Amino acid sequence: METVRSQTASAAGVRVKKRARLTSDHYMSFLFLAPSFLLLLVFVYGFIGWTGYVSLSNWNTLVPDFSFAGLQNYIYLFQDFRFQADLRNTLFFTILFIGLVIVIGVSLAVLLDQKLKGESIFRNIFFFPMALSFVVTGVIWQWLLNPSTGINLFLKTFGIQPKWYTDTTILAGFQWGKTEFGIPVAIFAVVIAAVWQMTGFSLAMYLAGLRAIPDEVREAARMDGATEFQLFRKVILPLLKPITVSVIIIMAHISLKIFDLIYAMTGSGANFVTDVPGVYMFETTFRGNYYANGAAIAIIMLLTVAIFIVPYLIQSRRGEV
Repeated sequence: METVRSQTASAAGVRVKKRARLTSDHYMSFLFLAPSFLLLLVFVYGFIGWTGYVSLSNWNTLVPDFSFAGLQNYIYLFQDFRFQADLRNTLFFTILFIGLVIVIGVSLAVLLDQKLKGESIFRNIFFFPMALSFVVTGVIWQWLLNPSTGINLFLKTFGIQPKWYTDTTILAGFQWGKTEFGIPVAIFAVVIAAVWQMTGFSLAMYLAGLRAIPDEVREAARMDGATEFQLFRKVILPLLKPITVSVIIIMAHISLKIFDLIYAMTGSGANFVTDVPGVYMFETTFRGNYYANGAAIAIIMLLTVAIFIVPYLIQSRRGEV
């Protein structure tokens, strides 16, 4: 009996302790956080839900029409020549953009990690483009790559006259629905501008990762007979894998929803060779008044971004646990 009473008393004490954990400080914390949670609930998740609801309606005129349309707007988009071109452009833009940002970022980080003279100057030069908005970058590179101005004035002296973002050529193309599926030459111009701006971020990430690798690890590899190339390929690169994953996720998030750079630099382009879902959504919704179609594009963009972000967040959460 005494054992049972002691166990009951200890259980009651545990319950009392659990109840005592919620103090006035906790309630004040909840009170201060409540407005943020409420705004997040309304202006993020509420609007996402509203966009999804509109995408399933017939609201494609100035007058709202919320009658249920099912997946009609989504079916229309995937059969639409322009949206097919948008998906093609986004695919190749994302691959080229992420690949070049990683390669150039790693290369520059390795060079700066050699502790060269004037490192801070070079580091600031490489970081400077990140201080600009994509709109400014788009306007600058639109002028630089204009067929009649900028870089082309210099290239003309060598008999070279590239069309840059006005080129409608599709490399290695094959027919996909109504669209020729291949790499649009014009997309390279947009990739150059995007890589110029975001390489500084990749450089900062990789430079921090290189500086975090202990010198003992490098010395141990050298003592085992590893060359500098083997040291970089078999020791340093594997240690930088978490940074590479982070860079890929962040750059993919930027590339899949990019709008301002392309809209300021090229717009949709001739034959939609530089068009992306963000530009199509803007013109469809706010110029064509096809609100349901625009909402469907927005939901598709959200899902494509979630494909990259959600697994990364789940993996990060499991790693923390």
